[in-house]
Amino acid sequence: MKSIVISSNSSGGGKTTITLGIMKALMNRGYKVQGYKVGPDYIDAAFHSKITGTPSRNLDLFLMGEEAVKASFSRGEGDYGVVEGVMGLYDGKGIDSECSTAHVAKTLKLPIVLVLSPEAQIATLCAEIKGIMDYEDVNIVGVILNNISEGYYRLLKRAIEYNCGIKVFGYIPRDERLSVGSRHLGLVQSSEIEDLNEKIQICSELIESYVDLDSLMSCFKEVEKYGDKYHLKNIGLRTAVAYDKAFSFYYRENLELLEELGEVIYFSPLKDKELPKDIDFLYLGGGYPEVFAKELSENKTMLQSIKEALEKGLNCYGECGGLMYLTEVIEEDTMVGFFNGNTEMTKTLNNFGYSSLEIFADNDRLPKGLKINCHEFHKSCVHLTNEKVYELTKENYDGTIKKWNCGYVKNNTLAGYGHVHFLGNIQFLKEVLKIN
Repeated sequence: MKSIVISSNSSGGGKTTITLGIMKALMNRGYKVQGYKVGPDYIDAAFHSKITGTPSRNLDLFLMGEEAVKASFSRGEGDYGVVEGVMGLYDGKGIDSECSTAHVAKTLKLPIVLVLSPEAQIATLCAEIKGIMDYEDVNIVGVILNNISEGYYRLLKRAIEYNCGIKVFGYIPRDERLSVGSRHLGLVQSSEIEDLNEKIQICSELIESYVDLDSLMSCFKEVEKYGDKYHLKNIGLRTAVAYDKAFSFYYRENLELLEELGEVIYFSPLKDKELPKDIDFLYLGGGYPEVFAKELSENKTMLQSIKEALEKGLNCYGECGGLMYLTEVIEEDTMVGFFNGNTEMTKTLNNFGYSSLEIFADNDRLPKGLKINCHEFHKSCVHLTNEKVYELTKENYDGTIKKWNCGYVKNNTLAGYGHVHFLGNIQFLKEVLKIN
């Protein structure tokens, strides 16, 4: 599969728009496309999946480790792979480029296209591009300019190719039809945009009209097939996974591992009346339960079904939104009420970013001393009286260390804010499921 990385100088530079447009343009030419997202983000990956019809895969060196990233990449299927970067090209987990888009590109030996949205710059933009090109030894093959006029594009194309010696593939003109909106955690989910296919079709037509797609395609690179040791044996496990507009944040490989272990049944806490029958494990992932809190609270039979099952000892794991759903209320809306306490919405992010997690307390769910990596991204906090078993450690950008506790245990239920990628933490999954 020939692949390329789409990156930028910052967040908001147009990576997602250009990535989706390229994916759709390639599909319009009859190719099968595989999407990837650098970092822990679920929303961009869901856009990829919606457009391509193939589940997108995350490539996160901190959460997964190098070997698991390579395995995840090699699980992709298609004629062309399009990897959307995260933040700026060199922005990673700290003040250097570790775990950045550049780090992933070098790990997979992939070429990079820079997407830039310039304003009132000419030579200074060239200086910025040169700085990006020279900062580390990465293979930047060209530039796509975003959200500019034709006249400005012609000027910049000449300046960039003259001063930087790098190809400008084309540009995307300003077009209000491409706006998809946002909310407190980033882009609105793909499932909530009714005219998404129309918007992406417009974007793909702009790509065909204003970008030299043939030249861009010639820069995609064939990548070797990497090893994949991350598999589990079927033990007949029946897993119920909450999946709808309120709960959709799942890494593809997490679900694949559960599918290898047995049958996975998807259900909707918004619409279904009760849990699937005869299940062994309940997985409540992240999402936007706060946005759909009223609808969730009105589904009384589902709330009761989950609470009764957990009180009887059903094995359950909840992440972020799943944790919030298991509390008594989110603000004023009634939730499952299995954990004792409430969820409060806040104006700012709490404990945002990567952290290392260690089980610090003796408990019946996980062995003391187990260590994993995770990621938090939430504008809420919970006030619970239940036992905590996680100690999380985060190194801040200024070099200081922050520690806090999370990870709530009751009966056979474990829930916390940290998002965990099972491919890089298979031992954690085995402990949660109580399998060897």
